[in-house]
Amino acid sequence: MTRHTPLLEVTAVDYDYGSVAVLNDITTTFEEGTVTALIGPNGSGKTTLLRVLAGLLEPTDGSVRYRDANATRRIGYLPQQPAFRPGFTVLETLQFYSSLVGAGETDARTRLEQVGLGDAAERPVEALSGGMTRLVGIAQATIGDPPIIVLDEPASGLDPGMSKHVFEIATELADAGTAVLLSSHDLELVDRTAHDVLILDDGQIVRHGQPAAIRAELGVGSLRAVYEDSIAAEEGTVRVQGVSS
Repeated sequence: MTRHTPLLEVTAVDYDYGSVAVLNDITTTFEEGTVTALIGPNGSGKTTLLRVLAGLLEPTDGSVRYRDANATRRIGYLPQQPAFRPGFTVLETLQFYSSLVGAGETDARTRLEQVGLGDAAERPVEALSGGMTRLVGIAQATIGDPPIIVLDEPASGLDPGMSKHVFEIATELADAGTAVLLSSHDLELVDRTAHDVLILDDGQIVRHGQPAAIRAELGVGSLRAVYEDSIAAEEGTVRVQGVSS
């Protein structure tokens, strides 16, 4: 795979919740035109890392550097549980977000079409299914063409067809030059879609690279096998971070 310009550089990032160390010495880069999937067990720090990358949390130590300082909207972000103010249609909701970044109604409609919700423009947001709400959240994250888009579990709880559609959207965004960062537990879709995989365990990066290269390095045939080789905790357990000294 041809390598591109890094849009986001993370250097020696730590993050503590009080005395609990959640992230430890995270150093990596994210490039334009790529989908990077963040995987790891529950409690490994994935959501915290994504929130740090999105600028919603200030690292305890280290730095996060954004290369594209001229972007109207630097980062688009989809939280794990997107929610929108009731009493408005889908289109009105996206028009509101468009107004915040200086984009117009055309941009809002374009984003709806991009995620496959053009026919739902006049539907009240409170009448959406969980899957449709996530798609509206993805549309909201892309408004204003941010060069970096961070999606926290965008396919969580979705049926297989809609999950596949979400990953197809991520690929389309990357093909247009966006750096897409997403977390997921669907290792099969990650294996088929992601240009890079970052495996997080106990708040640390334990493996990072192209899925095919990592599989070849370990001599295994699937990302599931890579995951099992890389993660210290027993399957089915929740990682509980230790107390920092």
